[in-house]
Amino acid sequence: MPKNAIEVDHLFKTYADGTTAVDDVSFRIPEGTCFGFLGPNGAGKTTLMKMLFGMVRRDCRKETHVSVFGFDPARNELAIKHLSGVVPQDDNLDAEMNVSANLLIYSKFYGLPSKETRLRIAELLDFMELKEKSESKVNDLSGGMKRRLVIARALLNKPRLLILDEPTTGLDPQVRQVIWDKARSLKKEGVTILLTTHYMEEAYQIADSIIIMDKGKRVIEGSPRELLSKGIESWVLEVLDPETMGASGETFSEGCLSPGVRREDGNSRSQFFSDHPETLRELASRLPSGATHVRPTNLEDLFLRATGRQLNEMQ
Repeated sequence: MPKNAIEVDHLFKTYADGTTAVDDVSFRIPEGTCFGFLGPNGAGKTTLMKMLFGMVRRDCRKETHVSVFGFDPARNELAIKHLSGVVPQDDNLDAEMNVSANLLIYSKFYGLPSKETRLRIAELLDFMELKEKSESKVNDLSGGMKRRLVIARALLNKPRLLILDEPTTGLDPQVRQVIWDKARSLKKEGVTILLTTHYMEEAYQIADSIIIMDKGKRVIEGSPRELLSKGIESWVLEVLDPETMGASGETFSEGCLSPGVRREDGNSRSQFFSDHPETLRELASRLPSGATHVRPTNLEDLFLRATGRQLNEMQ
């Protein structure tokens, strides 16, 4: 059994205005795994991550215990930063410098010897598929290249803990796939990864475990695949325009549906969930062709069930 990289018990954070951002959250993260934090804006994900990194002070409570590789962020902030690499949401690179210089300047924060630094930079540029861009100015890079450079920068000190805050937002599918592959490679090398993302597929692809948070609380936790198998039906029928149910609408009401079929209504569509796809296809056959879609459920369906479909005041 791998050791725990991070242990959190009864973590709280209440701001001066009375807002409770994190409300009694506990979890364990084994070394060499990826742990994902999911939730709507304002759910408490970023605050929680910052408390683990020592950037935000937690509430002082007797029952609270936090350990990051044996260090307490409240007392050992610098030790945790020394063993961590951070990929922020924004690509805060020096636009006037070239790719190699951005990494060289950043390496000074870690006091790495010059010879070792140049070898490490070459290794990381190769790993992130940026070797041919080593002398290019940051302004000449594509969005995907900039993102890969930020990740390379976070890996300069060979961190044991890598924090990925929305690592692929705004990137095209090909770049996302490359970054996911790199994350998997890092896990195999023993790096522990903390991930926040709004891409449900990203969490499904690279996270070994996830927490879905809402209003500061942990709603559900577990591996994405286990949560899908236990937390929601296997199939969903989407009615893209509920008006197509027309006069047959009563047939599709909760009381008239076959056993094991559950209905949810959003602002512009209706969904019917079941573990039996044939039952959903029979329902779909009663509606016009092209008005429905039957598919397996995914992590986004589970997320919406756990956190609700309505926008909260932070969104």
